[in-house]
Amino acid sequence: MHDLLIVGAGPYGLSIAAHAAAAGLGVRVFGRPMASWRDHMPRGMFLKSEPWASDLSDPGGRFGLAAYCAREGLPAEHGVPLPVEHFAAYGLWFAARAAPPVDERLIRSVRPAPDGFAVTTADGETFHGRTVALAVGVLPFAEIPVVVRDLGPAHVSHSSDHADLRPLRDKDVTVLGAGQAALETAALLAEQGTRVRVLARAPHVRWNTLPPAWQRPWWQSARAPHSGLGCGWRNWFYAERPGLFHRLPEPVRARVCATALGPAGAWWVRDRVEGGAGGAEGPVGVEIVTGHRIVAARLTDGRVRLTAHGPDTTSVFETDHVLAATGFRAEAHRIDVLAPDVRDRLRTLPDGSPYVGGGFETSWPGLFVAGLPTASSFGPAMRFVQGAGFTAERLVGGVRRRVRRQGREAGQVRRADAVPSARLSAHSADGQAPHDSGTPTH
Repeated sequence: MHDLLIVGAGPYGLSIAAHAAAAGLGVRVFGRPMASWRDHMPRGMFLKSEPWASDLSDPGGRFGLAAYCAREGLPAEHGVPLPVEHFAAYGLWFAARAAPPVDERLIRSVRPAPDGFAVTTADGETFHGRTVALAVGVLPFAEIPVVVRDLGPAHVSHSSDHADLRPLRDKDVTVLGAGQAALETAALLAEQGTRVRVLARAPHVRWNTLPPAWQRPWWQSARAPHSGLGCGWRNWFYAERPGLFHRLPEPVRARVCATALGPAGAWWVRDRVEGGAGGAEGPVGVEIVTGHRIVAARLTDGRVRLTAHGPDTTSVFETDHVLAATGFRAEAHRIDVLAPDVRDRLRTLPDGSPYVGGGFETSWPGLFVAGLPTASSFGPAMRFVQGAGFTAERLVGGVRRRVRRQGREAGQVRRADAVPSARLSAHSADGQAPHDSGTPTH
């Protein structure tokens, strides 16, 4: 019986494992380490977060990204984007040094058991744990708009489906969205020779600016401090005080999570894709169409015909493939590894995400959740690697309290069971049969 079983081996799962092992908990972690970064992002992408805000978390702080980059002779500089493959390699380095050994099997189901939970791997082996932490990343929550969802995988996919964009090289591709995933994917597609357009509901594309220098006059830092989520006091609060964010009224938290740090492209992508609005082409042939909402999609002669309402007119686009870079919706019912009787009974917030308390424990005792599904509870930092350290520390503290509570309850049960046993022994010693003693049997 393990104290904690962790489902997922990305930045959050590995950070939780490192803290749990250091706390002396019996822990086992499952999943392909850094799978989202290794298997679901094409080469050529960069990490949007600053390198100094992209550490996985260990209690001693010895295995940060800067330490890895120094060891490998890689740059980890403020204002210089880091290739995604370097970050994935860093995660593997962290896993080998800071976390317990990872069982790379995928998990088929998590279901309740008498003393906690039974976790079954894809090949059928079952492990038992007093508690479970779900750090399943973002992939279960990929969101494809309903209007194109039924076109079939040959004609529609999510941006997270592509570790390799080369199969789309000779196609006409329409990318839906106006965030970093949409814009950077469009740039990569165009740079390999794909005819590509970006189609977005937003009235215009927003761009993040080049961050100010790390060393600045004190008055500039006081006005807009650096944080792992960008400059400014509001971003600093989201990044550095998720515990205080959790204490805000639920409607306030919901509003912030729905609006803060909305879709925007990184400054270093802008010159690769930006052209004039309304269909002009950028330097590498990216067509950008904003202010359009798709109202219909159908297949015609093997191609997709999209009808979209714009500000003043209705437009029709014909394309070979629709690539939805439309983000993720972290609703509890999408956590498909959970047994239905658990998933359906979880308390949820108005946006469908699971309720979690101050220790990241859900309404089902002993079941903990980390990462994106907790953003409505602890703020926008939970959408980024930035939130892994806070989560790991708080969640492991919650697990320790739960395990101690279970230990006390088990001790109380044992003591209660010991009383009738002693009485039975005493009656038997007096020559009386146990069923004549008046002590109830179970």
